[in-house]
Amino acid sequence: MKRITENDHLEIEWYDEAKKQTLETLPQFMNHVLNDYYHDYGTICKAIAACGSAAMYAANKTEQGGITNVQASYINWEILKAWGCFATHTGARLINFDDMIFPQYESKFAKTISKEVWESVQEYAKERLSKEYSIHPKVKAHMESIVAGSVPFGYRIKEEG
Repeated sequence: MKRITENDHLEIEWYDEAKKQTLETLPQFMNHVLNDYYHDYGTICKAIAACGSAAMYAANKTEQGGITNVQASYINWEILKAWGCFATHTGARLINFDDMIFPQYESKFAKTISKEVWESVQEYAKERLSKEYSIHPKVKAHMESIVAGSVPFGYRIKEEG
């Protein structure tokens, strides 16, 4: 086994190889990435990400695969939820700051939320207020203002259209 660090940037190779995997080659790929190295704190994360990516590429090469880009973006959200790191009661947004260099993407950076998300935030605050007995007074006041209709943090509700 080879001792590696994040400075080796083996994830570049792993992510490239992940794209080539099939259901037949996947176990060997995963065994290589996980067991041919002594991983450090960061490289194990990248190895696991490469394995997950390889599994998705392999699944997409099956008879029922062949997903669209829209489906792929949906899968990204599902992975975040399934991994348990991005559970949400009200909605979520990921921002790619690379898009800041393109003027046509200005709306991606606006401090707006949809009416539906706002209503979900209000309902969630109302629910939390009804269930939790030990809330810091500032947090309670903040939640109460949300329930009362005050949109926080400089956000505004996106107009339909």
